[in-house]
Amino acid sequence: MALTLPPGLTPPEVAFLCEMELVTVIPRQRLEGLDLLGGPIPALQPPYRSLLPLWLALLLKRQRRANILPPAWLSVASLTSILQQEQESPGFSPAPPLPPHTNTSPPFVLSATADAPSDSLPYHWLELGEMLLDAASDDIPEPDHVRRLMRDLREVRMAKMREGVKVLEGAREVKMNGVGGMEVAEGRAFIGGVVDGLRKIGASKELSRREREAEERESGLAGAEDDDDDMEM
Repeated sequence: MALTLPPGLTPPEVAFLCEMELVTVIPRQRLEGLDLLGGPIPALQPPYRSLLPLWLALLLKRQRRANILPPAWLSVASLTSILQQEQESPGFSPAPPLPPHTNTSPPFVLSATADAPSDSLPYHWLELGEMLLDAASDDIPEPDHVRRLMRDLREVRMAKMREGVKVLEGAREVKMNGVGGMEVAEGRAFIGGVVDGLRKIGASKELSRREREAEERESGLAGAEDDDDDMEM
């Protein structure tokens, strides 16, 4: 018996894709290069910085072979500024700008490295921040404060998503610019349920309208037949 899979990516699948993001590490010991499916990894020479996939950086961090430099937006000052912008603006904070002369889509730009923009949230901001706080909190200044800011930011943005769904009742569009991958995965069930409910309500209204029109036509025909009988008499 085949299992029915939900449409779209699930939160664990989004977190798995996030592990492909490149982050900045400072190796604590020399490591030979690796030939991976995603491309070759150069040899690590301390104390020089290197870019590694998140999954490999977390592995080396747990083995105490490297430290992870958090992206610039994962700081108290940047998250406080972004949170204030989210609270004052009805829309979501804009995504990081694309580098010039590139055809790379936003989920795959270098938005998790130490040189990433500090005034915008990348596509994988939520899951990336949680992974770094769990595995490399000692590499993040004021991790407890950062964790609270991320929780507040998540609540504010989820409230905006729920508020945006209400406009669907008026057959208007919902702008989701700047929404992250994990936010889309978590909100898909809620938004999909609302859309299905509105679709059923619309179908019920359309059926009622058709039945009413059919009754009106039948009433009109019956009234015309009565007039013809009166004229014959």
